[in-house]
Amino acid sequence: MARVSQTHLDARRRQILDGAKRSFTRNGFHATSMQDVLTEAGLSAGAVYRYFSGKDELIAAVASEAFAEVSAAFETAADGAPLRPLHEVLTGVLDAALRKQGEQAGATDPQAFPRLVLQVWGEAARNEVLRRTLNDGYSRMRGIWRELIKDYQEAGQLRTDVPADHIVRTLLAVIQGFIIQRALFDEDAGEAISDGLRALTTMRAKE
Repeated sequence: MARVSQTHLDARRRQILDGAKRSFTRNGFHATSMQDVLTEAGLSAGAVYRYFSGKDELIAAVASEAFAEVSAAFETAADGAPLRPLHEVLTGVLDAALRKQGEQAGATDPQAFPRLVLQVWGEAARNEVLRRTLNDGYSRMRGIWRELIKDYQEAGQLRTDVPADHIVRTLLAVIQGFIIQRALFDEDAGEAISDGLRALTTMRAKE
């Protein structure tokens, strides 16, 4: 029997994840069955279960991938000099990332993927595997942002008497609120939040 290449294995895993993301975004986690995922991906049960043990593992994989892509987008946006205004980096990258994830999930409704994010947060309260996945992603993102905030502090664009990690956790809370408003209230609050962040992050650094 011919050996299956890693490229083929990676492509098949990608096919499964894309099908799962489309199904979860369209129907929600609890209304989506594994058969729905099989149908959406166009694969047999044996092909899917070779990669994932069940729906919980698929949910964790979709969440982990989304975290990784958003983190990478922030790293790219923050790379280089001069530093872009922080409010532009935060809201611009997040808005683009949410739209990209939604498009990958086949959603035309801009609220669809933010609503999936809310489901992930809620599911993590009962799903230990997913909770660990989110904790890992959250820790990595905090680390990326911590270094970014230190760059802004060293450039004199943010106060230095507040620990970088405290600023990061506050900004993450703002971003989570951004997602909630997009998901629940049909509000494109990007411009308002960007203006608010600009007001908060461009105050003169404490001497």
